[in-house]
Amino acid sequence: MIQTAELFSIKEASDWATKHVGKLVTTANISYLVQYGRIRKIGDNGTTQVLKEELVNYYKSYNGHRETAWKDQLGDDLNWALSYDQFLKINHN
Repeated sequence: MIQTAELFSIKEASDWATKHVGKLVTTANISYLVQYGRIRKIGDNGTTQVLKEELVNYYKSYNGHRETAWKDQLGDDLNWALSYDQFLKINHN
């Protein structure tokens, strides 16, 4: 059985992820992860919740992945600090 202490609302997940990755993670970002199956939706009563453990695993797999992939292609002398990867990407929809 899933313990409620392990569950986050979309807003709580957004707040947690923002602190965890050190840049803004919006509720829309979390909803995207749920909608596209990156993390599971928990709950059927109209309230979407997500497991903290799945957020931890998602961001663990994401952090550093882009840098590693580009260095594999371009070599270790790539200056990742110039990539702007650490800055917020704004979606203008």
